[in-house]
Amino acid sequence: MRIPIEGSTSYRGRNSRPNLPVLALFVVLALCVGALGAVFSPGVSVPAAHWYAGLAKPTWLPPQQWFAPIWAALYVLMGMGAWLIWRERYHRGRSTAITAYAVQLLLNASWPPVFFGLKNVDAGLFDIVALWLAVGWTVREFARVRSAAAVVLVPYFLWVSFTAAVNLAIWKLNP
Repeated sequence: MRIPIEGSTSYRGRNSRPNLPVLALFVVLALCVGALGAVFSPGVSVPAAHWYAGLAKPTWLPPQQWFAPIWAALYVLMGMGAWLIWRERYHRGRSTAITAYAVQLLLNASWPPVFFGLKNVDAGLFDIVALWLAVGWTVREFARVRSAAAVVLVPYFLWVSFTAAVNLAIWKLNP
């Protein structure tokens, strides 16, 4: 007698149940990284707001109030993507994908304190380029394990690309 396999399990080793508390943990972890960065941002920090207001910025920069909701949505997507990878228990690329995710998360956490906290556009540019490369690496590693997890990170990759362009423009406009 054959036992039918439900759609929630597969040969890839996914958990049979979605394990929503772990999803919440991944999302909260990513949001905590965002909250840490927000502490240094012009929206929360008065010294950062004063310093940032004095910088020459590109004309194509969106309004400051757009950044918090966009980043919040991206942190939720990042947590969801990491959770999708975590669920692939037996995939041999899972550890590398989670490592790439952790590296980009650390670089993400370090950019606001470097750029806004230290008021260092040069070091911020170095960090954002490293973050951009790390997000690209993460997307590639996620795609090797589960394509849906990589697709979830595409908006994040695009936004980090945009943020890097903003950082580069600020660097050029403020010698």
